[in-house]
Order: sequence, then structure tokens, then C-alpha cells
Amino acid sequence: MKTKLRAILILSALLVNFFLFAQKEDSLTIRKIYENALLCDTGYNNLYYLTKKIGPRLAGTPQSLAAVDWAYHAMKNLGCDTAYLQETTVARWIRGDVEICNITSTKFGELKTKVCALGGSVGTPKGGILADVIEVKTFDELKTLGEKNIKGKIVFFNRAMDPTEINPFYAYGKAVDQRGHGAKEAAKYGAVGVIIRTLSLTNNDFPHTGVLRYDEKIVKIPAAAISTNDAEILSKWLKQDSALKMFFEMYCKYDGEAKSYNVIGEIKGSEKPNEIITVGGHLDSWDITPGANDDGAGCIHSMDVIRIFKSLKIKPKHTIRTVLFMDEELNQRGGGTYAETVKKENEKMIVALESDEGGAMPIGFSVDANSEIVEAVKQWEPLLKPYGLYEFSKGWGGVDIDPLKKQGIPLIGLTINAQRYFEYHHAQNDTFETVNKRELQMGGAAFASLIYLIDKYDFEKK
Repeated sequence: MKTKLRAILILSALLVNFFLFAQKEDSLTIRKIYENALLCDTGYNNLYYLTKKIGPRLAGTPQSLAAVDWAYHAMKNLGCDTAYLQETTVARWIRGDVEICNITSTKFGELKTKVCALGGSVGTPKGGILADVIEVKTFDELKTLGEKNIKGKIVFFNRAMDPTEINPFYAYGKAVDQRGHGAKEAAKYGAVGVIIRTLSLTNNDFPHTGVLRYDEKIVKIPAAAISTNDAEILSKWLKQDSALKMFFEMYCKYDGEAKSYNVIGEIKGSEKPNEIITVGGHLDSWDITPGANDDGAGCIHSMDVIRIFKSLKIKPKHTIRTVLFMDEELNQRGGGTYAETVKKENEKMIVALESDEGGAMPIGFSVDANSEIVEAVKQWEPLLKPYGLYEFSKGWGGVDIDPLKKQGIPLIGLTINAQRYFEYHHAQNDTFETVNKRELQMGGAAFASLIYLIDKYDFEKK
């Protein structure tokens, strides 16, 4: 009996020593990953080229194809084992060269607002629309007002993002329905157009665009955003002059379909090459912005995984695949094509990760998977917390990887300190200058560190 007990104690001690050795080895590797990331300017320089030399790159435009060509060659230059293009088809939406929105009041005079059409919107009739304006905050208000009060008017949605929400994405989620579905809902009651208050937590002069969705059974009316500053003025004027008029004119439209591509780079797995870890961001941006945070930074984070692994000669067991998705902003065709291909090829996907919250400081990971996977990720917190990664929670993975969920694939999103993200989300001021180099580098290191651990342990709980 004593001999058996002694053997158990010795085995337990050996297991503890092995665990401590593995933990120390992991700690040293993660330290090397961060040192490598923080000493390298490649990602920052790539972001400069993408945003400054190529600029806005809405899917279906020549600029988006220029971004594809650049990304393909950049991926090859990072030393990936394989780089290739995955063809997809995207819908072409054209903003047009006219966007005008003027407000006229007999009491206050004229206000020429800054305005931008919502993505996917139809244009106004030739010569524009001149109509009365009615302000609402919710769809319930539309229903209460009814057709007799709305028909023939422009509906002004003026529901601000909730500043008391600590997580800005929660505030966005509570307000985004007016942008996504406001035109459809207002059209039910005979509205001739929709203007929305920009979705931002700050007062500024930049109107933010973003996609809207129509119902084919309901008449399509034009919809645009005005800046938060202009929305404040319009609301103030309406309270004292309900007879003021708004004129807006824009000639945006869909114009057929075009061929485009996801850009893919891989490091082949040394032991399980047919088992894949996907990491990615989206290459497209809205047509009014260079999209440094949305989602140039996410592309750089994902490309840095390959660069760091190659630079440190980390040989993953599984294949690491970086995917720069096309068409996240408008119709998500790139993500759909990728998921369809994974299913068609019967690929074994271990996990998919996405970065689409900007280039600010990373603070953790959001896991869209079962509780066992969530707990497996949480176990690595002691290794990652020294680098500012403290939030490990069940949540959202990302728009581009979401179609993979139907195949039972765990999804993980990089969580960013997003307090300033909605200052420039979908707006002209989402420029290279808004991204801090060190914070961008920390994002790439965070991704590479988590992928290193997933690759090594396969989500096994210690």
C-alpha cells in the first residue's frame, strides 16, 4: 500500500513539474512574441500604404482590387508558405457625385448640413426631395404617429448612442436599428425619405455611413446620415419651427455585380496540416474613408501572426491561415464564400479568430463557443494578463467568421479598448493618424500569442 501511495505521489510531482516547465516555456515564448512585435515596424508601414496609397476601398471598386493586389504581394513578402486569392462576387454600390442636404427655417434661416448616403441606399428622384420633417427616436413612435402624420414627410431619426453604456459596442447595438431598418420602417407610413443622426458618442462634424437593409415588399426610400452637430441643430430648430423644410438630393445606386477576392496566406502545419486555425480581418472599407481602424488594423493584426511565427521560427502543429475578407461592409459576400468553401472542401477548422474593433489597445478576447471552449481560453489568462489582456468572456466572434458558426466552429474576436472607436467608425476621419503604432503592435502580438497557445494545446484544459 505504501509503495503504491509513494508511486502516486512521485507521479503527481512529475506532472506538477511538467506543468510548471510547460508554463515557463509558454511564458518565454509569449515574451518573445511581444518583443518581436514591438520591435518591428512592418505592420505599421503596411497600414500606412493601405490607407495612404490606396485609401477608401469599397467592395466592387477599382480601389478594392488595388488593395487585393497589394495584400497578395504583402502576404508573400511576409514569408507565408502559400498565398492565393479566393474568388467571390460582390454587388457594386455607387455613391454618386451629388450629396446635398439643406434645412430652411423661416425663424432660423438656412443650414447646409454635412451629409452622406447610407450604404445600399437608393437615390432621390432627379431634382431631389423637398418636404416637411418629423423627428422620432423609435419605431414605436412611428407606429403611434401613423400614416396621417408621416406620409409625404422626411423622417428624422434622432436617437443618440447611450453615453452611460461602458462598452461602446453595447451603445451602438442599442442605436443601430434606426440606421439599418429606419428607411424600411418609415416607408411603411408613407415617408419620402429618412435622415438619421450619426452613430457616434461624440459631437462632431463627420457624418458616418453604414449599411441599411430594405424589404423588397416595401417601397424603397432614400436614406442618409447627418453629423451629430447638425442633428443637434435640426432637433433644436424643429422644437420651435415645425414647419421648417428639408431638401436633400443624392444619386446613389446599385450597379450590377463584380468579381473580387479574399486574400489568403498560410503557414502549413508541421503535424496536422489538414487542421486549420483561421485568423482574419476585412480588407474593404467604406468609400468615404481610408478605414484605418475599420478594418485596416484588423488586417495588420492578422498578417502579423504570419510575420511573427516566421520571424521567431515557430513551427505550428496546425496550419495557420490568415484571411483578409472582402465585402464585410456592404453584403458580407467574402465571409459567406469562405464558409461555403470550408464546407465544400470538408476542411477541419479548429477555430476562427477575427479582429474588427480597431487599432487601439487590446484588452482580451470574446469567445462565441460552448462553455468548455470558453473555459479553455480563460485558463490562459495568467499567461496573457501581464500584457494587458484581462477580459476573457463568452460573446461575439466577428461578422466575417460568423457564417462558420453553423458548422460548429468556435469563433473568437479580439476585444479592443473601444472608447474612441465611434469617433471615426464609418467616417471620413478614420485615418492612419488615429492609430497608435505601439497599440497596433500589441494587437498583433495578442493574436499571435493566443494562436500559439491554441495550436499547442488544442483547447485542452490543464
